[in-house]
Amino acid sequence: MLGGIGMDALQVYPISQANANQRSGRAGRTGPGCCYRLYTETQYKHEMLANTVPEIQRTNLANVVLLLKSHGVQDLLQFHFMDPPPEDNMLNSMYQLWILGALDNVGQLTNLGRNMVEFPLDPAMSKMLLVSTEMRCSSEVLIIVSMLSVPSIFFRPKGREEESDLVREKFQVPESDHLTLLNVYLQWQTHHFSTHWCQQHFIQAKALRKVREVRQQLKEIMESQKLPVLSCGTEWDCVRKCICSAYFHQAARLKGIGEYVNCRTGMPCHLHPTSSLYGMGFTPDYVVYHELMMTTKEYMHCVTAVEGQWMAELGPMFYSIKESNKSRFERKQEQRDHQKEMEYEMNLAQQQIIRRKEESDSQHTTPRATPIATPGLKRPNTPGTPRRTPSRFGL
Repeated sequence: MLGGIGMDALQVYPISQANANQRSGRAGRTGPGCCYRLYTETQYKHEMLANTVPEIQRTNLANVVLLLKSHGVQDLLQFHFMDPPPEDNMLNSMYQLWILGALDNVGQLTNLGRNMVEFPLDPAMSKMLLVSTEMRCSSEVLIIVSMLSVPSIFFRPKGREEESDLVREKFQVPESDHLTLLNVYLQWQTHHFSTHWCQQHFIQAKALRKVREVRQQLKEIMESQKLPVLSCGTEWDCVRKCICSAYFHQAARLKGIGEYVNCRTGMPCHLHPTSSLYGMGFTPDYVVYHELMMTTKEYMHCVTAVEGQWMAELGPMFYSIKESNKSRFERKQEQRDHQKEMEYEMNLAQQQIIRRKEESDSQHTTPRATPIATPGLKRPNTPGTPRRTPSRFGL
């Protein structure tokens, strides 16, 4: 995962020597066998790593950082991991959580971050669920999050590609792929969760049943957290704004005809041919995407059209609307005030860290040595214990 732009990169990489030896051991488990290796001995010795790189060192750590912060771990860079991940990965994950509002300016967990920990989801999806309760569209967002948690629900059987594409177009909502997924689930619900209906419309029935299970589990978590499950009816604009609140950092703007560029990096992004926005004659100025997939081009996966005002409102650290009534001096003064405020917060946080360290040091100091009484040991000039014989026994 390339954190700055939200791109998943699946790179082909040689297996390790340990992995190769384990695979060769499979050949003779139940009887004598022979393993044919499709690489030379020189490649084995010089191109393969001795052991596989641990997953924690090559994946997105946002969930790990959020969990450790919720358990009270303050300095993550000094935390004793079994296989320490690169420092850049840790800092990038903390930066992503700060963008989402899970961490404050000094790296402490916010109230939003504490609530996000309760959901077994990607932090952006957790935030989307929590914001939906404030925007009163949590029922719809609950379905969208559940649909994003499973692989593709559509299938294209060989020889019937055009027919399946025509059926798929019936479900498409021109503004959003997320709303298209919501529409599919609501139609399935209207038809009483019918398997026959799924087969007619080239939809994976097994995947939708999995979606229903995930939705039920997430709904139970929301109820345990006393979060309301509310529906906005057919007013789906608030759903799009809710999606924007969680994915504003993965936004693209229109450049030319049908081509988009990332708002933060300027990297070209393309609508996938299966997207609801592709070829519909409707090309919004701004879109947010769930993830960026690198195949023959950089394709945006699961795209939703958003308003520029929403991005400035929900992502003020990246975007702003140029106001004509403000002078250049006033804007610079606001930046200086904001900088001073952040420096003041940082000084307070450093003082708290020093105070906490002093308290822990004082608790771990060794106590003064106390004399140990040894039974039977009688030192000179020490009065002994007088022997007393009870005058009578019993009660």
